[in-house]
Amino acid sequence: MPREVKLHSVKYNFVMNFILTASSFIFPLITFPYVARVLGAAGNGKIAFASSVANYFMMVASLGIPTYGIRACARVRENEDELSKTAQEILLINLSVTLLTALTYLACVLLVPEFREEKVLFLINGLNILLNMFGANWLYQALEQYDYITFRNILFKMISIILMFALVHAESDYVVYAAITVLAAVGSNVLNFIRLPRLMKFKIYEPYDFKRHLKPIFTLFAQNLAVSVYTNLDTVMLGFMKSSDVVGYYNAATKLKGLQLSLVMSLGTVLLPRMSLYAKKEDALRFEGLMVKSLNFTACLAIAVAVYCVVESTDMVRLLAGQGYDPAIPAMQIITLAVVANGMSGVLGTQTLIALGREGVVLCSVLVGAIVDFALNLALIPVFDASGAALSTTVTEFVVVLIQAVALRSMLTRNRKGLHLLRYVFCGLFAGLICALIGSAGAAMPAIVRLVVTFILFDIAFLSSLFVAKDEFVLSFLQIAKDRVGRE
Repeated sequence: MPREVKLHSVKYNFVMNFILTASSFIFPLITFPYVARVLGAAGNGKIAFASSVANYFMMVASLGIPTYGIRACARVRENEDELSKTAQEILLINLSVTLLTALTYLACVLLVPEFREEKVLFLINGLNILLNMFGANWLYQALEQYDYITFRNILFKMISIILMFALVHAESDYVVYAAITVLAAVGSNVLNFIRLPRLMKFKIYEPYDFKRHLKPIFTLFAQNLAVSVYTNLDTVMLGFMKSSDVVGYYNAATKLKGLQLSLVMSLGTVLLPRMSLYAKKEDALRFEGLMVKSLNFTACLAIAVAVYCVVESTDMVRLLAGQGYDPAIPAMQIITLAVVANGMSGVLGTQTLIALGREGVVLCSVLVGAIVDFALNLALIPVFDASGAALSTTVTEFVVVLIQAVALRSMLTRNRKGLHLLRYVFCGLFAGLICALIGSAGAAMPAIVRLVVTFILFDIAFLSSLFVAKDEFVLSFLQIAKDRVGRE
């Protein structure tokens, strides 16, 4: 372990990542309503189309390194020289592939008519490809440097907000906004690169062994490629098959889904390096215990978030995007359900299967998902526009998590008494019913007031039902609160 690196507890890392997650939730609440109204559906549709295309190339450039790097470095982090050698090998692989990918992307921008029409926009989004290489976020995550990651990201988000309000004032400013989003997303990677000498040694380790990384990297790359099919392909297919307005409506729905998902995935992000370490040490008891807790927490949060957002989708879309985005409401209601599957897949796939070195299973699940999504998009987008793309993505996500659950059936069966998924479903539906009734009764209220009231009442109903069911999360929280009051 590098001397300047201090490991923190899982709880501390969770708090840091929760702050980061909260910022990822709060900042879009500030930016999205403004951008949705200023740029309109067409402007946002152009940005979404360009960024989706660039994301494919960025995914090729990064291969499977963002995930593999965490696992590989976490397993050797107690040996500084082995850590440095491993990190250098991964960085050099990343550099080589990134340069080739960037040149290919440039050629496509110049040759494809749909891309050439918005050449500047596509070139700006292409900066993501180059800057993503410098970040080495996987190394910071492997060493559980979540406090640094959090503060760095918040700083650049604040800078991007200031620039947005200062420079984006008309629909024609969509290119400027695209540049600001690139700065917010990957601008901080330059700081990461400058700080790398604190985390690893930059000296020659002979002989380098690149070959040992290639199989898991390309396995995870194939997985990421398949995943990107059903996370970006819907937007790309809409861009080719429908107008920019339709893409803009769908983008609004996916933006709101992304906000929900960022909350749900707050715990999972910090667990991969710790679970990789337990897997290497063959500590099955702690490994499975952590998986069960993560699965329960994620399911509880995901179901609550999804149910509330489906019930209150109309008010949320109109408040955040404006009434001009009403066509996005059905798409949001449908794709919100995918949040539950996304969260479960994060636990079963990334945290568990990948930590165990079973990348092949995850690859199989997402390949099947990609095929399903492509077929459904072809069938549903021409008929149902944005709602068709949303339905395709949602069905696909549930297919993926089902395959992963089957692969882990023995572990899940062994721990079935500790899993409370049905409990969270029933409690969520009960709270959703209460929320819907209250919302109907308060139809005359302003949307923002109605959302605040229904949110509070939903939480009360959900937590109360969990308390009646004697859920461990609620009981442990109450015990902590009781202990603190007692100490005071």
